[in-house]
Amino acid sequence: MKMIYSFKQRYVWMSLMALLSFGVLSNHINAATTADSETRLILLGTAGGPSIKKARAQPANALIVNGSVYIIDAGNGVARQMALAGVSAKKLRAVFITHNHTDHNADYGTLLLRSWLSGLKKPVDTFGPPPLKQMTSDYMKYMAWEINLRISDENRVPLSDLIRAHNIQKDGVIYKDENVTVTAFEVPHGAAKPSYGFRFDTANRSIVFSGDTARSDNLIRAAKGADVLVHEVVSVHGVDAIVNRIDPGNKALTRHIIEAHTPTEEVGQVAAEAGVKKLVLSHFVPTGLPAFDKPELWIEGVRKHYQGEIVVGEDLLEVK
Repeated sequence: MKMIYSFKQRYVWMSLMALLSFGVLSNHINAATTADSETRLILLGTAGGPSIKKARAQPANALIVNGSVYIIDAGNGVARQMALAGVSAKKLRAVFITHNHTDHNADYGTLLLRSWLSGLKKPVDTFGPPPLKQMTSDYMKYMAWEINLRISDENRVPLSDLIRAHNIQKDGVIYKDENVTVTAFEVPHGAAKPSYGFRFDTANRSIVFSGDTARSDNLIRAAKGADVLVHEVVSVHGVDAIVNRIDPGNKALTRHIIEAHTPTEEVGQVAAEAGVKKLVLSHFVPTGLPAFDKPELWIEGVRKHYQGEIVVGEDLLEVK
């Protein structure tokens, strides 16, 4: 009887453990399914400006909706940042370039090529100010030797068949699929014309990217009531230090940095007037100077006008 009882005990115990395991597994499956259906925002690169830096990567963001990947700006190293963030290149669906300064588009072509070399087989739509279509074609020619070799030697799908490039011609909806609607709006960025910001509306989140811009009423209108505003920011006090490091005495560079970007206090005004729920600071100017490494230095000016949640962006940060 003792042996029978022991067997029953083991049977009950094993059954209980199986049920518990199934429950845990179901929870994991449910959690994964929920995560896939959410709108996730990951800051891939948060440095401002085209000079070489080690503190932060150049501007890039990933939006992941129902597993599909949308990249906003493609500064140097964007593909590497995607890998570090666990963002699948195979699931790349569309790329959006705010303007044609190199810190925002330097690795646009490289992103497409390396995604293809990482197993991408589905079409990708790309959007940006002119001459994006020409740039895309030129990059394919530039890398034609390797692209053609990979196609013939490794039986890959032709890369040119996958990339559909579009020049943004005016404000309005530029892209829509089952996951997201994307609206472009022009913003002032000095002589870099046209420059755009983007609003992404999904089933459960609205996220706006300012692009590089001075204070913009057009941006305020486009960002009205958004859940998240990712806005560039400059500390005017740090501009001299940047210019002295890059090109001492260059007054034109100083003027551009001050006039074409948005100081902290004005960022706060924009966020408050737009009524956004969360403000994410990114594209930091200056970047890499110890005196400007403290988050409170960026928050101080913003907080004078905006009382909502402020996130001081960091590379690879997922914004909840």
